[in-house]
Amino acid sequence: DYTGQPCDYDVLQQIAREHGLYLVADSCHSIGALYRGTRVGSLADLTIFSFHPVKHITTGEGGMVVTDHAEFAEKMRSFRNHGISSDHHQRELQGTWHYEMMDLGFNYRISDMQCALGISQLKNFPEGLRRRREIARMYESVLAKIEGVMPLRVADGVLHAYHLYVVKIKEKNGRGKVFDKMRAAHIGVNVHYLPVHLHPFYQQRFETFVGQCPRAEAVYGKILSLPMHSGLSDDDVMRVVEALQKALK
Repeated sequence: DYTGQPCDYDVLQQIAREHGLYLVADSCHSIGALYRGTRVGSLADLTIFSFHPVKHITTGEGGMVVTDHAEFAEKMRSFRNHGISSDHHQRELQGTWHYEMMDLGFNYRISDMQCALGISQLKNFPEGLRRRREIARMYESVLAKIEGVMPLRVADGVLHAYHLYVVKIKEKNGRGKVFDKMRAAHIGVNVHYLPVHLHPFYQQRFETFVGQCPRAEAVYGKILSLPMHSGLSDDDVMRVVEALQKALK
Protein backbone atom coordinates (compact mmCIF):
# COMPACT_ATOMS: atom_id res chain seq x y z
CA ASP A 1 0.00 0.00 0.00
CA TYR A 2 2.55 2.53 -1.25
CA THR A 3 2.60 5.92 0.56
CA GLY A 4 -0.56 4.98 2.51
CA GLN A 5 -2.89 4.30 -0.44
CA PRO A 6 -4.54 0.86 -0.38
CA CYS A 7 -3.92 -1.39 -3.38
CA ASP A 8 -6.74 -2.44 -5.74
CA TYR A 9 -7.94 -5.23 -3.46
CA ASP A 10 -10.93 -6.16 -5.63
CA VAL A 11 -8.52 -7.20 -8.40
CA LEU A 12 -6.05 -8.85 -6.01
CA GLN A 13 -8.79 -10.87 -4.29
CA GLN A 14 -10.12 -12.02 -7.66
CA ILE A 15 -6.65 -13.19 -8.77
CA ALA A 16 -6.17 -15.02 -5.46
CA ARG A 17 -9.53 -16.79 -5.76
CA GLU A 18 -8.98 -17.80 -9.39
CA HIS A 19 -5.60 -19.38 -8.66
CA GLY A 20 -6.16 -20.73 -5.14
CA LEU A 21 -3.67 -18.30 -3.58
CA TYR A 22 -3.49 -16.66 -0.20
CA LEU A 23 -3.35 -12.86 -0.26
CA VAL A 24 -0.66 -11.24 1.92
CA ALA A 25 -0.79 -7.44 2.19
CA ASP A 26 2.15 -5.19 2.98
CA SER A 27 0.16 -2.42 4.67
CA CYS A 28 3.07 -0.90 6.59
CA HIS A 29 2.24 2.53 5.09
CA SER A 30 -1.54 2.40 5.34
CA ILE A 31 -2.66 1.77 8.91
CA GLY A 32 -5.92 3.70 9.30
CA ALA A 33 -6.70 3.74 5.56
CA LEU A 34 -9.97 2.57 4.02
CA TYR A 35 -10.66 0.73 0.76
CA ARG A 36 -14.26 1.11 -0.45
CA GLY A 37 -15.35 1.63 3.15
CA THR A 38 -13.44 -1.38 4.53
CA ARG A 39 -10.53 -0.84 6.87
CA VAL A 40 -7.05 -1.96 5.85
CA GLY A 41 -6.20 -5.04 7.89
CA SER A 42 -9.34 -6.95 6.91
CA LEU A 43 -8.82 -7.03 3.13
CA ALA A 44 -6.31 -9.89 2.87
CA ASP A 45 -5.66 -13.28 4.45
CA LEU A 46 -2.65 -11.80 6.28
CA THR A 47 -1.85 -8.10 6.68
CA ILE A 48 1.50 -6.73 7.86
CA PHE A 49 1.88 -3.43 9.74
CA SER A 50 5.15 -1.74 10.69
CA PHE A 51 5.95 0.02 13.98
CA HIS A 52 9.24 1.50 12.77
CA PRO A 53 10.01 4.95 14.27
CA VAL A 54 8.79 6.85 11.19
CA LYS A 55 5.40 5.11 11.03
CA HIS A 56 2.06 6.43 12.34
CA ILE A 57 2.43 4.29 15.47
CA THR A 58 5.82 3.10 16.71
CA THR A 59 7.13 0.61 19.23
CA GLY A 60 10.71 1.64 18.48
CA GLU A 61 10.98 -1.16 15.91
CA GLY A 62 9.14 -4.27 14.80
CA GLY A 63 5.61 -4.76 13.57
CA MET A 64 2.49 -6.90 13.64
CA VAL A 65 0.67 -9.40 11.45
CA VAL A 66 -3.13 -9.65 11.62
CA THR A 67 -5.35 -12.42 10.24
CA ASP A 68 -8.80 -13.94 10.70
CA HIS A 69 -7.39 -17.44 10.01
CA ALA A 70 -7.00 -19.21 13.37
CA GLU A 71 -4.50 -21.70 11.91
CA PHE A 72 -2.26 -18.94 10.55
CA ALA A 73 -2.40 -17.07 13.85
CA GLU A 74 -1.33 -20.18 15.76
CA LYS A 75 1.54 -20.86 13.36
CA MET A 76 2.79 -17.29 13.74
CA ARG A 77 2.64 -17.48 17.54
CA SER A 78 4.78 -20.60 17.40
CA PHE A 79 7.18 -19.15 14.81
CA ARG A 80 7.87 -16.04 16.92
CA ASN A 81 8.52 -18.28 19.96
CA HIS A 82 11.32 -20.59 18.68
CA GLY A 83 8.77 -22.97 17.11
CA ILE A 84 7.68 -24.10 20.58
CA SER A 85 4.20 -25.56 21.04
CA SER A 86 3.25 -23.33 24.01
CA ASP A 87 4.43 -20.13 25.66
CA HIS A 88 5.08 -19.48 29.35
CA HIS A 89 1.64 -17.91 29.86
CA GLN A 90 -0.15 -20.98 28.46
CA ARG A 91 1.98 -23.31 30.60
CA GLU A 92 1.18 -21.24 33.68
CA LEU A 93 -2.54 -21.50 33.00
CA GLN A 94 -2.24 -25.26 32.43
CA GLY A 95 -0.08 -25.79 35.51
CA THR A 96 2.67 -27.56 33.56
CA TRP A 97 6.35 -27.12 32.77
CA HIS A 98 6.32 -29.28 29.65
CA TYR A 99 6.83 -27.82 26.15
CA GLU A 100 8.06 -29.12 22.80
CA MET A 101 9.79 -27.52 19.83
CA MET A 102 7.64 -28.50 16.85
CA ASP A 103 9.31 -26.50 14.08
CA LEU A 104 12.20 -24.12 13.40
CA GLY A 105 11.27 -20.72 14.79
CA PHE A 106 12.88 -17.54 16.06
CA ASN A 107 12.73 -15.13 18.97
CA TYR A 108 10.45 -12.54 17.40
CA ARG A 109 8.50 -11.74 20.56
CA ILE A 110 7.76 -8.06 21.05
CA SER A 111 8.57 -6.86 24.58
CA ASP A 112 6.02 -5.56 27.09
CA MET A 113 7.77 -2.18 27.14
CA GLN A 114 7.46 -1.89 23.35
CA CYS A 115 3.79 -2.82 23.57
CA ALA A 116 3.21 -0.17 26.23
CA LEU A 117 4.86 2.42 23.98
CA GLY A 118 2.64 1.47 21.04
CA ILE A 119 -0.58 1.33 23.09
CA SER A 120 0.14 4.76 24.57
CA GLN A 121 -0.07 6.27 21.07
CA LEU A 122 -3.43 4.80 20.12
CA LYS A 123 -5.41 7.64 21.70
CA ASN A 124 -3.57 10.20 19.53
CA PHE A 125 -3.69 8.13 16.35
CA PRO A 126 -7.02 9.43 14.94
CA GLU A 127 -5.95 13.06 15.37
CA GLY A 128 -2.55 12.36 13.79
CA LEU A 129 -4.26 10.72 10.82
CA ARG A 130 -6.66 13.65 10.47
CA ARG A 131 -3.75 16.11 10.49
CA ARG A 132 -1.85 14.14 7.82
CA ARG A 133 -4.88 14.29 5.54
CA GLU A 134 -5.24 18.02 6.21
CA ILE A 135 -1.58 18.57 5.28
CA ALA A 136 -2.09 16.54 2.09
CA ARG A 137 -5.04 18.75 1.11
CA MET A 138 -2.89 21.85 1.69
CA TYR A 139 -0.13 20.44 -0.52
CA GLU A 140 -2.61 19.52 -3.26
CA SER A 141 -4.27 22.94 -3.21
CA VAL A 142 -1.00 24.85 -3.59
CA LEU A 143 0.76 22.43 -5.95
CA ALA A 144 -2.16 22.63 -8.39
CA LYS A 145 -0.99 26.20 -9.13
CA ILE A 146 2.70 25.33 -9.66
CA GLU A 147 4.07 24.27 -13.03
CA GLY A 148 6.51 21.39 -13.29
CA VAL A 149 5.28 19.22 -10.44
CA MET A 150 2.30 16.94 -9.85
CA PRO A 151 1.15 14.88 -6.83
CA LEU A 152 0.54 11.16 -7.17
CA ARG A 153 -3.08 10.42 -8.00
CA VAL A 154 -5.38 9.17 -5.25
CA ALA A 155 -7.55 6.30 -6.48
CA ASP A 156 -11.35 6.44 -6.29
CA GLY A 157 -12.94 4.73 -3.31
CA VAL A 158 -9.98 4.96 -0.93
CA LEU A 159 -9.26 7.01 2.18
CA HIS A 160 -5.50 7.61 2.11
CA ALA A 161 -3.34 7.29 5.26
CA TYR A 162 -0.48 9.51 3.95
CA HIS A 163 2.56 7.85 5.43
CA LEU A 164 4.39 9.65 2.60
CA TYR A 165 3.49 12.55 0.34
CA VAL A 166 5.12 11.92 -3.04
CA VAL A 167 5.17 14.20 -6.09
CA LYS A 168 6.55 13.76 -9.60
CA ILE A 169 8.96 16.30 -11.08
CA LYS A 170 7.97 16.68 -14.72
CA GLU A 171 11.24 17.96 -16.16
CA LYS A 172 13.48 15.17 -17.46
CA ASN A 173 16.44 14.61 -15.11
CA GLY A 174 15.08 17.42 -12.91
CA ARG A 175 14.44 15.42 -9.74
CA GLY A 176 18.10 15.32 -8.69
CA LYS A 177 18.50 19.08 -9.08
CA VAL A 178 15.32 19.81 -7.11
CA PHE A 179 16.40 17.38 -4.38
CA ASP A 180 19.80 19.07 -4.01
CA LYS A 181 18.33 22.59 -3.94
CA MET A 182 15.69 21.71 -1.35
CA ARG A 183 18.20 19.95 0.90
CA ALA A 184 20.42 23.04 0.61
CA ALA A 185 17.41 25.03 1.84
CA HIS A 186 17.19 22.66 4.85
CA ILE A 187 13.99 20.97 3.64
CA GLY A 188 14.03 17.24 4.45
CA VAL A 189 12.92 15.84 1.11
CA ASN A 190 13.70 12.23 0.23
CA VAL A 191 13.18 9.59 -2.47
CA HIS A 192 11.07 6.47 -1.85
CA TYR A 193 12.31 4.08 -3.25
CA LEU A 194 15.09 2.69 -5.41
CA PRO A 195 13.38 -0.15 -7.37
CA VAL A 196 14.11 -3.57 -5.87
CA HIS A 197 15.63 -4.98 -9.07
CA LEU A 198 18.31 -2.27 -9.06
CA HIS A 199 19.76 -3.29 -5.70
CA PRO A 200 23.12 -5.13 -5.95
CA PHE A 201 21.84 -8.17 -4.04
CA TYR A 202 19.17 -8.89 -6.65
CA GLN A 203 21.44 -8.02 -9.56
CA GLN A 204 24.09 -10.45 -8.29
CA ARG A 205 21.82 -13.23 -7.06
CA PHE A 206 19.04 -13.10 -9.65
CA GLU A 207 20.78 -11.25 -12.50
CA THR A 208 18.26 -8.41 -12.59
CA PHE A 209 19.31 -5.44 -14.68
CA VAL A 210 18.61 -1.83 -15.67
CA GLY A 211 15.84 -1.74 -18.26
CA GLN A 212 14.07 -4.81 -16.91
CA CYS A 213 11.22 -2.80 -15.39
CA PRO A 214 11.09 0.36 -17.53
CA ARG A 215 7.93 1.86 -16.03
CA ALA A 216 9.19 1.52 -12.46
CA GLU A 217 12.54 2.98 -13.47
CA ALA A 218 10.92 5.91 -15.27
CA VAL A 219 8.76 6.77 -12.27
CA TYR A 220 11.70 6.37 -9.89
CA GLY A 221 13.57 9.03 -11.87
CA LYS A 222 10.80 11.57 -11.20
CA ILE A 223 9.50 10.99 -7.67
CA LEU A 224 10.28 13.15 -4.65
CA SER A 225 8.90 12.75 -1.11
CA LEU A 226 7.96 16.01 0.59
CA PRO A 227 7.96 16.28 4.40
CA MET A 228 4.86 14.58 5.84
CA HIS A 229 4.15 14.06 9.52
CA SER A 230 1.43 15.21 11.89
CA GLY A 231 3.77 17.67 13.63
CA LEU A 232 4.03 19.95 10.59
CA SER A 233 2.43 23.36 11.04
CA ASP A 234 0.66 25.25 8.26
CA ASP A 235 3.67 27.57 8.10
CA ASP A 236 5.96 24.54 7.71
CA VAL A 237 3.91 23.32 4.76
CA MET A 238 4.07 26.72 3.06
CA ARG A 239 7.83 26.88 3.62
CA VAL A 240 8.21 23.49 1.90
CA VAL A 241 6.08 24.58 -1.05
CA GLU A 242 7.91 27.88 -1.42
CA ALA A 243 11.27 26.09 -1.42
CA LEU A 244 9.95 23.64 -4.01
CA GLN A 245 8.75 26.48 -6.22
CA LYS A 246 12.17 28.16 -6.06
CA ALA A 247 13.95 24.88 -6.79
CA LEU A 248 11.77 24.26 -9.85
CA LYS A 249 12.63 27.69 -11.22
